This record gives sequence, structure tokens and C-alpha cells, in this order.
Amino acid sequence: MAVSQALSALAALSAHIGRDPLVTQAAGGNTSVKEGGRLWIKASGTWLAEADRRDIFLPVALDPLRAAIAAGDERAAKATDFVIAEANPHGLRPSVETSVHAVFPQAVVLHVHCIETVALAARSDAAAAIDTCLAGLDGVVHCHIPYLKPGLPLARAISAEAKSGTNVVTLGNHGLIVAAETVDEAGALLRRVSAALATPARPAPPADIGALERLAEGSDWRLPADPVAHDTATDPERLAVARRGTLYPDHVVFLGSAVAVLPDGEMPATFESDATVPQMLLALPGLGVLVHRAALNGADALARAIADVTGRIDPAADLRLLTASEESELVNWDAEIYRRALAKAARS
Repeated sequence: MAVSQALSALAALSAHIGRDPLVTQAAGGNTSVKEGGRLWIKASGTWLAEADRRDIFLPVALDPLRAAIAAGDERAAKATDFVIAEANPHGLRPSVETSVHAVFPQAVVLHVHCIETVALAARSDAAAAIDTCLAGLDGVVHCHIPYLKPGLPLARAISAEAKSGTNVVTLGNHGLIVAAETVDEAGALLRRVSAALATPARPAPPADIGALERLAEGSDWRLPADPVAHDTATDPERLAVARRGTLYPDHVVFLGSAVAVLPDGEMPATFESDATVPQMLLALPGLGVLVHRAALNGADALARAIADVTGRIDPAADLRLLTASEESELVNWDAEIYRRALAKAARS
């Protein structure tokens, strides 16, 4: 099947942003392009970073999907009934955010879990703080949506709240969406908005790798793949933020609820979390962090993300955290169960 110039350009941009841990992480984020009555959207569970070497996009019929969203048809949530099967030879499943992409009139939509955005979007005053950052940014029409379960509820909220010409949407406790008529324009808009929202990260002391290795020996815990992840535990201010609760959806999907902290005098081998949602990231204050060996493929990227996000949040800030019911809703959601199954298979 021939690939259009627009889809080829989207794949290249997707791979670029997917490899930047400050823009999106692991299987998070999704991108799309509309052409010829089709919405080409990233498949669920695939990685943007692989867009230039794997087929990660599939087409859905745009007008029928939009009609289903407008009619309150719950089939729009999964969007599988709108997949154009003959152009989906690998049997991919649409991203959980397909309905979100469909409601934008612009041809190209980029949804990312931008660290700079999430650090602001987790604040109780997120809407005002983000408005201040984006004020006067030429060509930006912005809308902020407080946290909602990703997917169809979010699509409906954007349809209801966004005014004509909206091309930037920030999502409470979630991330950033930008939309434009071309791939190049969308990429440029993403860079401009991310830069406007940027907050300098606090420095963190180095991890004690030797101590972590000794403590992890014989346990179900291991060192993270990315050493930046240790900053969550070596910087007391980051840890103070992280232990307050879950800041965004992909953390609970890949790492469980908040961050577990090893009590004084206890060893990782005997640590047991009492959290309702199993915790896969263990902080050892002043030393660094460990990741559970049962964690899904992609957990290491999210272990770094929490360090990046908390390093940009004032520990005194009033935060809006995911509730226990919101966490449960995510981990028991069919779409996330499917995505976790793909991540588990990739880890095996």
C-alpha cells in the first residue's frame, strides 16, 4: 500500500518526538492526519518512537466516526467499528484517543505527554497558570480541559469547550494537544508551546548506585534503565511531590499508584506495598529508585518521567491528584488492559 506524503511526514515527526523523553514516553501519546475521508491514527500500544521503522498507523472512516461521536454512540469509544479493514493488514487497534483526534477540524493532530505541560497541568490552578504562559503567543488559540478519563469523554468535552480556531488544548493531569493543517506546522506549534510552558528543572544529587545494587540483590527489584529516574529519590523536594499521589494517567498504568517509599530499616526484598494499585517504583530516600521486575515494558520511561515532572513542580504547590476511583477506572478500563497486554508481551 502506497504511503502518502503527509503520512510519511507524520511518521518521521512522530518518531522524532517519540524519542524525546521530555515530549512523550513509551507507548504514550498519539498522532494523526486526516486525508481522503480517512483519519490515520497511531495504533493502541505502539510507540511513536518506532513510527519510522514500523507500521503503527491505521485508517478509520472519519465522517461515520464523527457522526457516532455527535450521536452519543458508544462505539466511538473504541472506534474499532470504523476501522477500514482492507487498509489495516496487521489488524491494529485504534488509539484510545481516536475520538479526540476526530473532533479537531485541522488535518494534523499531535497529542503528547509533554513534561513541561504535565508539570503545570497537575496544579490546582492549572488553567490560570497555563493561560499566563501562553498569553500573547502568536497564532495560539488555547483551551484547557480539567482531568477527564481519556478517550470519548475527553473528545466530548473538547467539542463542547473549544471555540472556533482552537489549535492548542491542555489537559488537566494529562498532557498537550496541538493541531494544524500540515505536519510541519503542527511540529513547529508543538515546539513553540512546549517552550512557552517550560520550567527549569531543579538539580538533584547523584544516586548511590553501589548501595542500590547491594540492597536490590536477591529481591524482586532492579535498577532503572535511565539514571535520571533516581532524581525522584535523591532530591527531597521531588520525593515530597511524588509521594503525595498520582499526577497523570500513564504513571498509574505503568508504575501503579504514586511512588512507594522504602521505610527506614527495611530491605527491598521484604518490602510489600499496601496500595490498592500495585506500586512498581520504589524510592530509597537519598539513594535512588528501584523498578519492580514485574513492571511492564515502558515502565523505565515512566520512571524517568516522574523525576522530570516532579523536578519542575514546587513542593509547596497545591496539586490536583488522581483520585483512587480515577486510578481504578484506568487500570480496569478495557483499553488500558489491552495496552498493558501488549506491553507485557513486548517485555517477554
